[in-house]
Amino acid sequence: MPLSTTIKPTLLPTPDSNNLIPRKFFTSTTRYTIFHRPCSSSPRILTVKCSSNGGSEQSSNNLKDLLSGYVDGQVEELLNREENKVLLDGLEKATKRVEIAKTELAEIEKQEFEAKQMREYITQLESRASEIEKCQKEILEARVMVEEAESFLSQNEDGIKNEDEVNKEEERWESIKAASVSAIVGTLAGLPISFSQVSTISELLLPVAITFASCALFGVTFRYAIRRDLDNVQLKTGTSAAFGFVKGLGMLGGGQPLELNAESLLSHAFDGAISVSQSLFVFVSAAVGLDYCFKMGFLSPFPIKRSISSSKTR
Repeated sequence: MPLSTTIKPTLLPTPDSNNLIPRKFFTSTTRYTIFHRPCSSSPRILTVKCSSNGGSEQSSNNLKDLLSGYVDGQVEELLNREENKVLLDGLEKATKRVEIAKTELAEIEKQEFEAKQMREYITQLESRASEIEKCQKEILEARVMVEEAESFLSQNEDGIKNEDEVNKEEERWESIKAASVSAIVGTLAGLPISFSQVSTISELLLPVAITFASCALFGVTFRYAIRRDLDNVQLKTGTSAAFGFVKGLGMLGGGQPLELNAESLLSHAFDGAISVSQSLFVFVSAAVGLDYCFKMGFLSPFPIKRSISSSKTR
């Protein structure tokens, strides 16, 4: 089986064709030819052509060993040359410089990463500092508001105390006015009844005085009982009825004693109805007079403070 191999070295020297391949690597049946060009400037071509009639594997292995040994020798020869050593040293130094540059680049990248982290940390600190400053401003504003509220509350407490003192005096004055209005209206309403029961003016003084005192007490009680519920008719009529029944039945006790017979019972029942009716008329008249004064604003309902605050809001 024919075997052909071509080698094209660019910097190989021209070897001697007679000593290139020793004859011990070939058998008697092997033929070889080596050609080279005489011009050293052009690339040299080494051609090895082997043939074997038997096609044994031993010649192929010997040829491979021969070529590898030749190539190793030529490479070693090239490396041992002075100009090639300078190139190799330069290559080694360049390699070291590249490694040093890679190390410095890695260090620079590491420093840049640390600087980036530091900038982010500084940015976070600045944002937190602004938040802290904002919180401090809010705390100061809240403190100022608390101080203002405390001063306002202290002023209100003083004002409330003063108002309470003033209101007590005003309440007393309003109660006196209500008692006066009720006494005058009730007394005027009870005069016809009192005239019908007496024959002289001296006898008129006692019932008029009793009516005046009871109506004055009714006026004060009516003001505190009704308060500001001026439209509650049941409360107003109930207060008048209570005073009327008490005064009328009290007058009935000053008459003749009750006897256990029908005539005495009917007489006391009739007299009691008349007395209660007369008292109801007097107190209802006083209640109407007070209600009119309240609604017209001549008198202030209890309490006065609510009345003043409601008039301000209006």
